[in-house]
Amino acid sequence: MNSADNRLPRELTHPVHVGPVQVGGGAPVSVQSMCTTKTEDPVSTLGQIRDLAEAGCEIVRVAIPSASALDGFQEICAESPLPVVADIHFDHRLAVEAARRGASALRLNPGNIGSWDRVDACIDAAGEAAIPIRIGVNAGSLDREIDAREDLTQPEKLVQSAVSFVRHFGERGFTDIVMSAKVHDVPATIETNRELSRLLPEVPLHIGVTEAGTFTQGTVKNVAALSVLLSEGIGDTMRLSLTADPTEEVRVAWELLGALGMRRLHPELVSCPTCGRCQVNMIPIAEEVERRLRSVKAPITVAVMGCAVNGPGEARGADIGMASGRGEALLFANGESIRKIPEQRMVDELFEEIERRFG
Repeated sequence: MNSADNRLPRELTHPVHVGPVQVGGGAPVSVQSMCTTKTEDPVSTLGQIRDLAEAGCEIVRVAIPSASALDGFQEICAESPLPVVADIHFDHRLAVEAARRGASALRLNPGNIGSWDRVDACIDAAGEAAIPIRIGVNAGSLDREIDAREDLTQPEKLVQSAVSFVRHFGERGFTDIVMSAKVHDVPATIETNRELSRLLPEVPLHIGVTEAGTFTQGTVKNVAALSVLLSEGIGDTMRLSLTADPTEEVRVAWELLGALGMRRLHPELVSCPTCGRCQVNMIPIAEEVERRLRSVKAPITVAVMGCAVNGPGEARGADIGMASGRGEALLFANGESIRKIPEQRMVDELFEEIERRFG
């Protein structure tokens, strides 16, 4: 937190607009993901983008690995319900053309684009299109001279590379940038972004743990790193990279923001871990409630409790919930009991009540 005016770091960054979505300048932390479809196939890619939008994604990134993807990219940009970021590596000409074909932003790593002349061509193209650039640095493609230094730690290499790139962009008069520096290690992610926030307080940060792994491990690593950074006010936009369906990245991101009390899009499920006092088959009941809550578009709290110890109190504290006993449950809403429901009808009657009150 800034000691001079008590504002959070994200409130000190300058605003950047990716399509209609503001990143930085105190805007809510936005949720991103990336398509796993081939950009050459705009029908499949647009279908996935619509699924991501339905899950709550706000900015989507697509890969442009070669010139053969540019026509599909142009169609995607024209029809996408979300702002589309062009992900470019190695070939600066793809970035230049993507800017001309409707990209809402470019994502590139100057470390693998080549000479500064090629990087400058990307900067000029973004400037002409009036779109921002996310400078993405990662452990696998750093500034060559910095990467060769054995006296620097990995976070120090990431930070120095990032600062050198931001400085060059500034010298070119281009400040419409977002910065990201990613690594798969949790402590290094935290250390790197803390230092970037300190050294580049005006630059919005895109945060996330890259190459984090499959759903369970990737979720744990991302939440471990990002909960620390977000709680410290660091991070303006984020992607929780998972080796999974990209809609899962979005759902986990919103769960994290909701758990931190920052943003809530979907319902919160409160359910007990079960114990020897539980008199119903609690685990499948809670799993079914969780599955069906995915279609509910209201930021409500739903309690599903398994016994009389904490059940009635927790259920009463929720917007709606049920506390189970032997073969039945008591349905609550806003602290008031509604009626008893039989075990075989618990989930159905809970959702009938949710639809009636919040649908």
